[in-house]
Amino acid sequence: MKPILFALAALSLSAAEPGFLTLFDGKSLNGWTLMEKRNPTPGYIVENGMIVCPANGGGNLLTDREFSNFILRLEFRMEPGGNNGIGIRAPLAGDIAYSGMEIQILDHDHARYRGRLKPTQYHGSIYNLFPAKTGALKPAGEWNEQEITADGRRVHVKVNGIVVVDADLDSIKDPALLQKHPGIARAGGRVGFLGHGSRVEFRNIRIKELP
Repeated sequence: MKPILFALAALSLSAAEPGFLTLFDGKSLNGWTLMEKRNPTPGYIVENGMIVCPANGGGNLLTDREFSNFILRLEFRMEPGGNNGIGIRAPLAGDIAYSGMEIQILDHDHARYRGRLKPTQYHGSIYNLFPAKTGALKPAGEWNEQEITADGRRVHVKVNGIVVVDADLDSIKDPALLQKHPGIARAGGRVGFLGHGSRVEFRNIRIKELP
């Protein structure tokens, strides 16, 4: 009976997410490229069906494929004070928060960040560009669901089913900000994880390309 129930559950998930492609096979980093590793230890590892940025790891782990318009869904869990990012429309070179775009992964309520963050640095924000609404993030140690939709000049971020960012990239008019963030002009690029030396775990990573 158990195998039948499992099969039905798998079919239900597939039916609920038509058109989604799994980006992680649960066993290896095939299909991913590690860039900007900052120390001799592995930047990312595979552990118990998860992609893990260890506490002493980091760098940019990017898909080999490029995506333009898409819906990206994943789950993540971080240690207290955890800090990472989701890069979108990213090139292989440069600081992706600027050369592409970075959606913040951050335990922003931790004491180490208290009084130090700008609104555009809270979890879910498009780093330094668009602030996220707070209140959707679960405490460190719990699994969170995140969805990022990039469709033309709109970027939409959900955390645990709650919309925290609905951004029109064309609303950025400040010449200095545009010069600092050339990545917002990019129509496509890679997606991936931008580690900053704290343990963050990722699973159920899938993407649907949009027209």
